[in-house]
Amino acid sequence: MWLAAIQLVSGRNWQDNREQIAAELALLPSERPLLVLLPENFALFGERQGYLDGAESIGEGPIQQQLAEWARDYGIWLVAGAMPTTIAGSDHIHTSTLVFDPSGERKGHYHKIHLFDVDVADNHGRYRESETFSPGEEPVLVDSPFGPLGLSICYDLRFPELYRRLARAGARVLLVPAAFTAVTGEAHWEPLLRARAIENQCYLVAANQGGTHETGRQTWGHSMVIDPWGRVLASLDSGRGTVLAPLDPGLMDELQRTMPVLGHARLL
Repeated sequence: MWLAAIQLVSGRNWQDNREQIAAELALLPSERPLLVLLPENFALFGERQGYLDGAESIGEGPIQQQLAEWARDYGIWLVAGAMPTTIAGSDHIHTSTLVFDPSGERKGHYHKIHLFDVDVADNHGRYRESETFSPGEEPVLVDSPFGPLGLSICYDLRFPELYRRLARAGARVLLVPAAFTAVTGEAHWEPLLRARAIENQCYLVAANQGGTHETGRQTWGHSMVIDPWGRVLASLDSGRGTVLAPLDPGLMDELQRTMPVLGHARLL
């Protein structure tokens, strides 16, 4: 079993981003089963109006059609990090993760719960996702050959209670697609990722955006795969590329047997 994260430097245009993704998928190894995670904003990375114009209804649209085709053509579990999806009757949208199996069937989706409304000392400065997006309400697990997949998106990473709920519900692999800024990423990205893996004794796959974008925003990169002991198995500093590492189910079972952290937890 293999886990992969594709790192991108996405722009405003879906067709250009599509070419970036296709180039990485063409380089995937032949081993299966293989799970591939795309980053947040893999399809569209821009400003508010671009997200609103490019949003698709869940189950419809050319971006989702392409995702399903890729999953089927490559025989992979493809987790489409986060893309804008419509909300009926609302002038806001969701940012959503979609999971496709090797037949191209959508097996589940998750709407980002925690919205990034912060000020950062970078060249963008002010981030207010709530001006465009509405938050999701429910954690989501998706069954897979790798074990249940616990879904999350970017700013969710700072809220450990979400991941503990996923772990207690049976998650074996935690997924973190992101567009973490360079400033916050340098300070907190890897420590937070490793903590979420260690405290929940899960594998963790994190796919980040990794460079300077058309909008001038700068993202941190350092996409990685982490094992349940907190070891970084594979990582990519910046630019476009793919990180890949094996999943050992026996490691999770052994850790949970010898150090049953979830069973010891008392403040629930």
